[in-house]
Amino acid sequence: MDKDLKFAVLGGGSWATALIKMLTENLDNVIWYMRNPDAIGYIKIQGHNPNYLSSVALDLDKLQLTNTIDTAVSEADILIFAIPSAFLESELLKLTVPITDKIIFSAIKGIVPETGLIVGEHFNEKYRIPFENIGVITGPCHAEEVALERLSYLTIACADGKKAKLIAKNLNSHYIKTKITKDIIGTEYAAMLKNIYAVAAGIAHGLGYGDNFQSVLMSNAIREMKRFTKRIHNIDRNINESAYLGDLLVTGYSIFSRNRMFGNMIGKGYTVKSAMMEMNMVAEGYYATKSTYEIKSKLKKKVKTPIIDAVYEVLYEGKNAKKSFKALTNKLN
Repeated sequence: MDKDLKFAVLGGGSWATALIKMLTENLDNVIWYMRNPDAIGYIKIQGHNPNYLSSVALDLDKLQLTNTIDTAVSEADILIFAIPSAFLESELLKLTVPITDKIIFSAIKGIVPETGLIVGEHFNEKYRIPFENIGVITGPCHAEEVALERLSYLTIACADGKKAKLIAKNLNSHYIKTKITKDIIGTEYAAMLKNIYAVAAGIAHGLGYGDNFQSVLMSNAIREMKRFTKRIHNIDRNINESAYLGDLLVTGYSIFSRNRMFGNMIGKGYTVKSAMMEMNMVAEGYYATKSTYEIKSKLKKKVKTPIIDAVYEVLYEGKNAKKSFKALTNKLN
């Protein structure tokens, strides 16, 4: 593919900042859209994001900052979205320029609430972007460890292998290793589901369950993920690969996992609202739980998901976390 294609990252959070760090190590010019003009002003003066990964020194000579989404979309060929799924559509509604001819890669781990679709399907169905122009960037990888330049791995999924290789090449570095796959739907659903399981792991920790139970929980979670992804998109995939099992483990166990942190607070007795206010960050697993439960409920052939069900009961039905997880322990093996 043309090596002169221009990249844009859309989003102002930790993942967007990590992606900017990776891309500017390989490219001379990257567009960065974030909606907060104050953050842009700060970055232009101080050279780092004041709100996320503030230790990352940004190469301003390689950055084109804008708080106008039309500018980013019209001037770039490849758009990498790192906007929380709950706010993606409201940002896209600001567009007055066409997006149908762009190459779209999603670094978003969630379902778009307005349509109940994973991000790739949302772009395809609502914005008529061909699937060969849609891809996914997934882990196992925490933005915080990218900032520290600790060895990390990314999986790039796209039906068009050349586009996947292009993205992989421009994210690769001495601390980032990349792998490509064509399982767009499976990797995107896995990236969303692992956030729910991380919330479950956090709730369990907050309730006082130990490492022995956590190991059983994660073992059951990967099997539950396999059942769910197989029911949604039945292809031959190895669920033990890093994009599935690896991403689940790092999100379920890491101190950097905001979903685990959110769940831990719920387990300790926080309300959903108070936990979100305390964190001041978006826990994608909260929104993913409702969307996944609704998708599951509409399937003609049911799929067994006791962990998702337990998290849904606690977060959306107001059931007692201690009682729900006590019941869950009898459904795991």
